[in-house]
Amino acid sequence: MTTEISTQNMPFFADIAELLTQARSNAYRTVNSIMVETYWKIGRRIVEEEQNGKTRAEYGDKLIESLSRYLTDSFGKGFSEANLRNMRTFYQTFPEFDTHCVTNLSWTNIRLIMRLDNTQERDYYLKEASAENWSSRVLERNIKSGYYHRLLSTQKTVDVSNNLPVCQSTENFIKDPYVLEFLNIPENLEGKESLLEKELITHLQKFLLELGKGFSFVARQQRISTETDHFYADLVFYNYILKCFVVVDLKTTKLTHADIGQMDMYVRMFDSLKRGVDDNPTIGIILCTDKSETMVKYSVLNESKQIFASKYKTVLPTEEELAEMIAKENSLLLEEHS
Repeated sequence: MTTEISTQNMPFFADIAELLTQARSNAYRTVNSIMVETYWKIGRRIVEEEQNGKTRAEYGDKLIESLSRYLTDSFGKGFSEANLRNMRTFYQTFPEFDTHCVTNLSWTNIRLIMRLDNTQERDYYLKEASAENWSSRVLERNIKSGYYHRLLSTQKTVDVSNNLPVCQSTENFIKDPYVLEFLNIPENLEGKESLLEKELITHLQKFLLELGKGFSFVARQQRISTETDHFYADLVFYNYILKCFVVVDLKTTKLTHADIGQMDMYVRMFDSLKRGVDDNPTIGIILCTDKSETMVKYSVLNESKQIFASKYKTVLPTEEELAEMIAKENSLLLEEHS
């Protein structure tokens, strides 16, 4: 005889299910943390043994080959020579084990971050992937799209000696360029702002990840009304870290003075009509296909802490293209502050 589940008991059943879900999640995190720390310790022991062993160059390879066979016979899969070399690199890359960051990451994420040559870039991805709980797919995509360098290229206050932002500020939340390859739309979108807007809304979750930390969606084509006129902002977000509205204006052409003037008006209107008592000043981001150095240098964009213009790419740029774009932004930034 089958006993029917009473709808009256559903809240109770849901509570029990949530307890089990949390327990399994906690158990996974605990096991992952222990295994990651163990891999680091294995890497340390390999390095210590190599340093204490023979000085011949091939000693390390033979040691790992023999260790791989022994561990595979004893514990099964997971101890290939390649994986043991990764463990050695893990220790060499992070000689001080950071329990606050590393143990929150999967082994896949750690391997992705270890491949980066730049120390500051590694530290950034280590902390962000841990704090934001990035999946390996999100982390890999952010590394390939130059997430860290695109953030760095917008900093108006930088420490030139190590290419790091001096302080956390609005600029730390703005990228240039934005990479929107997930939209699967053509590169040439001139005259098709509505298509760009529609696809961004369709892929809103991915767009929020590309925007960065703290962004939540508010409205599409939000009306801002005065006593005599109505205006419509393409996309409006709120950033709970910066505690302010973020107005995004979409352009499918090169940046113009009119675009900057329009965004300046939107920001002023939002500050006057929408901004709450506890909110910080509104931020405006103009997403455009291109912009000239002259336009940036001799407009309100140069000194404004509220209005930004960033390019966007609808295809994932190559490493060379990305490096060229970022170098161009960095040279302009240094010129502004020289």
